[in-house]
Amino acid sequence: MREINWALARKRQNLEKRARILQQVRAFFVGHGLLEVETPQRIPANAPELHIDAIEADGAVLHTSPELAMKRLLAAGYPDLFQLCRVWRFGERGDRHLPEFTMLEWYRRDADYTKLMTDCENLLLHLVPSGRLAWQGTAIDLTPPWPRLSVTDAFNRHASCSAAEALTAGRFDEVLTAEVEPRLGTAPLFLIDYPVPLAALARIKPGAPMVAERCELYLGGLELANGFSELTDPVEQRARFVADELERRAAGKMPRPLPEPYLDELAGLPPCAGIALGIDRLVMLLTTAVEIGEVVAFAPEQL
Repeated sequence: MREINWALARKRQNLEKRARILQQVRAFFVGHGLLEVETPQRIPANAPELHIDAIEADGAVLHTSPELAMKRLLAAGYPDLFQLCRVWRFGERGDRHLPEFTMLEWYRRDADYTKLMTDCENLLLHLVPSGRLAWQGTAIDLTPPWPRLSVTDAFNRHASCSAAEALTAGRFDEVLTAEVEPRLGTAPLFLIDYPVPLAALARIKPGAPMVAERCELYLGGLELANGFSELTDPVEQRARFVADELERRAAGKMPRPLPEPYLDELAGLPPCAGIALGIDRLVMLLTTAVEIGEVVAFAPEQL
């Protein structure tokens, strides 16, 4: 008789908890009036990003995020939306990374990134009603409001150089990962107001032209979510996409087309905000798993 696959069997408790977490996440957003949607996972083009590579799929690519399709729905008049889906990113595998993972993404009409931060606080309290999260032997207080720390202040406080100096030297991600993130602690914290060169799809902050309305949630030492007050100017967004794609090609990456249907419909996008949250990392937090492979049925090397 063949021996049972104990590596797989040991995950059962985590996978049962994962199933309940997904049910609770879905109930939270349905209960708050958001419409659940499904969008295609094989698409002609993602938003170009220097540090994220898509996986080729028969002349198209697998989406790295459902953001473009979801915002096209908003532009067509749909209400607040959420989606739970698989996304893919080439070559990502580590203690906190998988090349195929589950993403929660949601969008609010007539809102900015401050509403998304409130949503995150309320979602975690929905999942942890006691307001106390035990993580790797540390008790984390989830009582809102959670602190907001600007990127500029975070670098001034924790890094060996300013955010502007790190950007000029092409070392922003390196310094953020090596010097800033390890010093953010385990309590929930929003890193906000990113320098304009890192705006991505976020709008510029009114009254503060050097920063964009972008936020990232850190909890338990994990970067958990990334959100924007969305840019709705098609001219500015095209210019950013062109610059990002040129940077990708200069780095030797495979050329990809721009997402033209998205750019064509962007003028119809209402003021809105959207955020993506990594479900696998969320499950890690709620099960105290130390490696992301512990909270999915099969890590790539187990297939």
